[in-house]
Amino acid sequence: MTTLSPAPTLSKAADPLQLIDVDHVRFHVGNAKQAAFFYAHCFGFQIEQVSDLTTGCRDAASYLLTQGNIRFLLTSGLTAEHPASMEVAMYGDGVKDVAFTVFDAEKAFDRAIKNGATATPGGEPHTMRDAAGTVTTATIRTYGRCQHTFVSRTGGYDLTRVKQGGIFAPRFKRIDGKPGDSCGTSMAVGDGGVASGAGCAPQLGVGSSILSINDHNRKNPCGLKYVDHLVGNVELGKMNHWVRFYEDVLEFTMFKHFDDKDISTEYSALMSKVMASGNNLIKMPINEPAAGKKKSQVQEYLDWHCNTPGVQHLALRTDDELHSIAALRSRGVDFLTLPDAYYDQVWDRVNKMLTSHGHAAVKEDHQRVRDLGILVDADDEGYLLQLFTKPLQDRPTLFFEIICRRGSQSFGKGNFKALFEALELEQERRGNL
Repeated sequence: MTTLSPAPTLSKAADPLQLIDVDHVRFHVGNAKQAAFFYAHCFGFQIEQVSDLTTGCRDAASYLLTQGNIRFLLTSGLTAEHPASMEVAMYGDGVKDVAFTVFDAEKAFDRAIKNGATATPGGEPHTMRDAAGTVTTATIRTYGRCQHTFVSRTGGYDLTRVKQGGIFAPRFKRIDGKPGDSCGTSMAVGDGGVASGAGCAPQLGVGSSILSINDHNRKNPCGLKYVDHLVGNVELGKMNHWVRFYEDVLEFTMFKHFDDKDISTEYSALMSKVMASGNNLIKMPINEPAAGKKKSQVQEYLDWHCNTPGVQHLALRTDDELHSIAALRSRGVDFLTLPDAYYDQVWDRVNKMLTSHGHAAVKEDHQRVRDLGILVDADDEGYLLQLFTKPLQDRPTLFFEIICRRGSQSFGKGNFKALFEALELEQERRGNL
């Protein structure tokens, strides 16, 4: 997965399920403005655009956060009946939608439905258009509360322009209120007419606090580049069901497989299969709990998520793990803590693997890696550095992984035992082990 989308070609466009990029990840949250400040302050995101009452959106408020090629959309319902309001009441803040950019959202949707997908309520193809261009979306169900939206864009809403700071969709406006932005009337194709447009005032009336934190983040970047992978937790016995879903419906293939012998400690275990899109651009591991003496972190997630599957964590890629972790720690991000004994053994294991396959040893400063508490692993292709945050909210249902790849395309198999032991310590503190 790269920071830039591949250039469209006729051969790729001929495949309706050719995924170009992660268009965005939508979170349902209790208060989008407050959540935007949290992710901006702690993780260095730009609070770039907003859609709310001031831009003509009457039922929800959404903030677009960006960093590198990462786009988070934080949405709160403004009415009790809005799906975001109802979901937050049940599950707390969390990931609702992993959206994919495609060449033609309607064709991608039709192919997925033909392959066995089910549309979400109101998820049939829907086009918003204004003078700037069009955004077409179509949405299917996946495990639990999660869904996938196909997104195709034209004109000023083309993804390349969005990456350069262009408007995300009709009824969005840049926070900085730069001239030339548009959030006026948009027409939804197929809904019988023109949706009510608000017309845009020159300024949104946004307080200087957002502009200030955006300026600080530009001057003090955290270096997060794009979404490396997204991990879903499903119920016991359901992993293979959802593996077949991604194979049959989205035409993914299995990239890696880990069983309870790979991911276990004395007390708990899980099983995982990593699904990848046809071009290996999008990777989505699917986890299920496995039998153990005590409760696995997957089961803990399900217990606090109304026994409903969903996205447990997002892995965010950086080109400089040491810089990113140091920057995030300085902003107050809490990470899992590893025992000192981990570093007494890791270097021999990792460098032996690297040299046996003709790769150079880990170039990062070993003491600095230890001081920052970073995990290191290697395989036949190279090595990686990774570290996991503690839960990002009071319910233990969502966290981030910060990952840097130096050739390795795996997921840190050599770290599984140390990681699980660290997770078990946190579970025990929460009374959930």
